[in-house]
Amino acid sequence: MIRLDPGIAARVLQVGNSAYYNQGLRCYTVDEAVHRVGYGQIYELVAHAVASEVLVRPLATYSIGADELWQSSIACAIAAESLAEVINIDCDIAYTIGLLHRVGLVAINEWLERGAPDFRFQKQASPLETCEEERRLLGFHNAEAGAALLRLWEFPAVMSEPVRWQYLPTATAAHGQLASLLSLAKWTQTAALLPEPTTRPLEPALLRRAGVTAAQVRECVVHVQTRLREISSFLNDASGESCVLAFPSGARAIIAAR
Repeated sequence: MIRLDPGIAARVLQVGNSAYYNQGLRCYTVDEAVHRVGYGQIYELVAHAVASEVLVRPLATYSIGADELWQSSIACAIAAESLAEVINIDCDIAYTIGLLHRVGLVAINEWLERGAPDFRFQKQASPLETCEEERRLLGFHNAEAGAALLRLWEFPAVMSEPVRWQYLPTATAAHGQLASLLSLAKWTQTAALLPEPTTRPLEPALLRRAGVTAAQVRECVVHVQTRLREISSFLNDASGESCVLAFPSGARAIIAAR
């Protein structure tokens, strides 16, 4: 994908030559940059580049700003990846599921802004958020819309189905572990981004289904906060701009600009 997209290739080379990575030596090819930066970072760069086309926008229907949508998506992706590592399942799949778990919000927002531009969903507490109101209004909720989009984009069921079942992860037998992991990643994302610790308890059934402990999830909160600070520093180094957790202004300009 990097080789086929000049914009992404340019960003990968730019990051490979940033002060954070170059150690005084320039790289001139994509292969050199990938080798220098490492597969994990490159995967995140490319995933951000693709996801930012969808996820860096305000959702007026949900009263969610572009920064909030992007930050919550990135935080959930990091949390899902971290939890997947604990239970030794594919971290890249978990990361992508976390990154794209809110894509259904974008689809519903686009639809309602055309047909009912003044409509606003009322923000509800986790874990159900707006899905009950969405179902009453539309006959489906954002997780179902997101899964349908992922299937349309030819993502495999191992990615689309956990997104579909994120609000009811114990109802799917085949994808229950990843759906439960995504639900716990959302809890972690909320806890990491809130100025005060969340009081919503961790559900024992989710912990058992995912195969993690409450202590491991709480440790993940600290990990997500640390990674968010690192990403902010990384983007600041690559751009020379100040962008403390301002992922749309930072990541989009550095990584996703075409």
